[in-house]
Amino acid sequence: MKDLFKKASIFVLLFGLFYVSAFFNPVLAQTPQSLYDRAWKLVNAKFVDQTNNEQDWSRWRHKYDDYIKDDEDAYIAIETMVQSLNDVYTKFLNPKDFKEENESIQGSLQGIGVQIGVREGKLLVIAPIEDTPGERAGLKAEDEILEINGKSTKGITVDAAAEQIRGPEGTQVTLLVKRGKEPAKTYKITREKIEIKSVSTKAPEFVKIPDNLGYIRLSSFISKNATSEFEQALIQNCDKDGLIIDLRSNPGGLLTNAIYIADMLLDSKVIVSTVDRDGYKDTTRATQRILTQQPIVVIINGGSASASEILSGALKDNSRATIVGKKSFGKGLVQEINRLPGGSAMHITIQKYLTPSGTDINKKGIVPDYEVDLTEEDVKKERDPQLSKAIELLNGSTVANKDEKEKVKVIIK
Repeated sequence: MKDLFKKASIFVLLFGLFYVSAFFNPVLAQTPQSLYDRAWKLVNAKFVDQTNNEQDWSRWRHKYDDYIKDDEDAYIAIETMVQSLNDVYTKFLNPKDFKEENESIQGSLQGIGVQIGVREGKLLVIAPIEDTPGERAGLKAEDEILEINGKSTKGITVDAAAEQIRGPEGTQVTLLVKRGKEPAKTYKITREKIEIKSVSTKAPEFVKIPDNLGYIRLSSFISKNATSEFEQALIQNCDKDGLIIDLRSNPGGLLTNAIYIADMLLDSKVIVSTVDRDGYKDTTRATQRILTQQPIVVIINGGSASASEILSGALKDNSRATIVGKKSFGKGLVQEINRLPGGSAMHITIQKYLTPSGTDINKKGIVPDYEVDLTEEDVKKERDPQLSKAIELLNGSTVANKDEKEKVKVIIK
């Protein structure tokens, strides 16, 4: 337990790993100029690249002294300064963005419960969240949202669309939605408090999971409830001969969640190591709280990033699971969340992480043991060859181990 939790303030967020050593520290109100200076000092002291992208970092410290008059000026100046680092994961969050980030960590928000995205200029429903107003209203993946409250979505950004769709519990939002070649349809949906669920045991509609196998879809590590949800899913599937853990398009989340979940599946093995700007290496090992010895297949794709790669890398390197799918995203950098005055914050890359074998996966990704494509044609024809391969591998291993079945039964009682 000591190795796992000696950094009790560690958190990791979407698309990356963030140590929150300063997250809960109160910060006194300061002037816009001192807000900018504080941001400069944080980067100067913590950014993993001590050359700060091979530039003289001191030139930024007083660059905007004559231009910063209010908080908005400071926000723009900080964003400009941070962009010079050429690190997409080191970024500034204004109070609104930081508030939304915290709501995601807490596992709840107010809205209709749909994931949205923009593709080829179209605002699309990526997926409705299970048991939310959006799902109950009948919204489906690939639905195109043409209007929000009577306003066209042409040229809209995801952030702007999300802001319009979200709102106080009990209020309504009206969406004009087009599905395929069907006529556009109007949906009036009442907003609710949405509990963000990270784990589902509901298999994809067009693939039949054999009764002897368990399926756990882990869509994000961001919610503080992800570990308890995952543990309940393990208990729910404790009588199965094998487990499929689906991490496809899981962009990451809290580092503690990745460690806790890996700890449920590994016995006293290395989970992950981090290396800071001074070259100091810190290794986290699993405890002896392993909850299951069932055979495992993990499915990943190009959207599986950061915390997903920590979990899949730990299971692969320790020969605990077979990995199926496509190479993962390759996000091996660690960020720290630093709270700033006035409700804003900064994410600063402070470390890189290594898999148990010492592999630096940044920009390289986790390579699956069995590379299997999932094409648009597969989706159109309602096929999932990645999931089918996982089923094939698990049933092959459970048959092969039939005489030793007691050795792979779960430890949960």
